[in-house]
Amino acid sequence: MIIASLLVNAQNIRCQESNTFSKKRILENLSQLLAKNTKVISADKIFQALLERERLGSTGLGKGVAIPHARIPGLTHTIAAMMTLTVPVNYESADNQPVDIIYGLLVPADDGGDHLEHLASLVSSFREPQICQSIRNINNSDKIFDLLLAIDDD
Repeated sequence: MIIASLLVNAQNIRCQESNTFSKKRILENLSQLLAKNTKVISADKIFQALLERERLGSTGLGKGVAIPHARIPGLTHTIAAMMTLTVPVNYESADNQPVDIIYGLLVPADDGGDHLEHLASLVSSFREPQICQSIRNINNSDKIFDLLLAIDDD
């Protein structure tokens, strides 16, 4: 598993966000969090890239989880960030369920296919009800990161 390793540390997790009431606001907040990890692209450009990807189809996985992602020119490595919400938000997921776990991923534009493996691994992990419930029960970024590290070790 790669959930924690892509996040790098707990500073890339916002836990129990309470000022996020729309899909657009989720993407804006996530863009700001992702932008802290790169000098290559601004939060505004990340937001636009994520919006463009959403226009192709919702990245709402279902069961309360979304994995917004985009390819970014000039990026040299994959960047990830995660948010949990206090109030689930309509995300236009296939199952029409609101989301409260968001895992964002930016990959280099010239990435061969590693991002597909990353996405597949993330989808597999977040489809596990026990993992999602454990994440929902935690209200501390450090504790979520520790949980994700344990999942990565499995």
